[in-house]
Amino acid sequence: MTGIAVRPAAPDRARIGHWLQRYGVYAGVGLLLVVNTALTPHFLSVENFRTQAVQVAPVLIVALGMALAIGTEGVDLSVGAVMALSASVTALYLGYGLPGALLVVALFAAAVGLANGALVALVGVQPIVATLALMVGGRGLAQVLLPQLEDIRNPAMASLGSGDLLGVPYLILIAAGLVLLVAFAVRRTTFGRQLLAIGDNRTAAQLAGLPVKRVLMVVYVCSALLAAVAGVLATARLQASDPTSLGNLMELSAITAVVVGGTPLSGGQVRIAGTVAGAVLIQLLTATLIKHDLPPSWTQMAQAAVIVLAVYAARGRGRR
Repeated sequence: MTGIAVRPAAPDRARIGHWLQRYGVYAGVGLLLVVNTALTPHFLSVENFRTQAVQVAPVLIVALGMALAIGTEGVDLSVGAVMALSASVTALYLGYGLPGALLVVALFAAAVGLANGALVALVGVQPIVATLALMVGGRGLAQVLLPQLEDIRNPAMASLGSGDLLGVPYLILIAAGLVLLVAFAVRRTTFGRQLLAIGDNRTAAQLAGLPVKRVLMVVYVCSALLAAVAGVLATARLQASDPTSLGNLMELSAITAVVVGGTPLSGGQVRIAGTVAGAVLIQLLTATLIKHDLPPSWTQMAQAAVIVLAVYAARGRGRR
């Protein structure tokens, strides 16, 4: 009796996984748009889309820096603490004018980024451990500088948080500009090519003479600066500085946006368009559950399910 050969299904599963990794986030956004259009009253209004875009802007800005760190096969868990620290510093130095406060915020953020980069690039500490230390210490410093919530009454901050240009809020314009800037840096500069090469194979990058340590330092400084921008914008929108809760769990939202957007945790790739779509997916998912009166715990479980699906789709596609 002749045996019947069974064609393995692995290649089909691999193709499906590859498709999900690259395009699943866009399908998810489309599905949520369709569901909300059908079930959520006034979802298609201009005001609703404006609100959703404003709310997603800080997450997106932080996710851009996270994407750079993950692209080097690292991670930055300190971004939420940097947001809190930037809120405290803004409140303390706003009396010197908004430009002066922003300069001090940038200095604090750069110091955190340099500390993260030094631990990772020079000392050789694992990124998750190095940035975890700054995650705890940074938020502690933020609360030492400003122990409690403080209202901010400053015309420049009010304009930054609620102003617009031709009907487009400043928060959206700033986020869009940073997306274009980071995308250009990754795709069109020597720094971007070096970043991807280091994430793909750090040993080979070192043997090829690439400035691995310098690039890693710059990556973590950029991540911290982007988190600081998000912190300032969130503070301006709230018109209050709250170092206790501002940026809480933001690192998880940023990682989710990056991973769901198709950037592998193994490094070597940075998908900026996917990161944007990932941030939008998280915002739409959260807004959908809130609008249908589901508790926040459902949002956390839904995000966990999305992360599991994204990691499942990306499995086996780490090293190239």
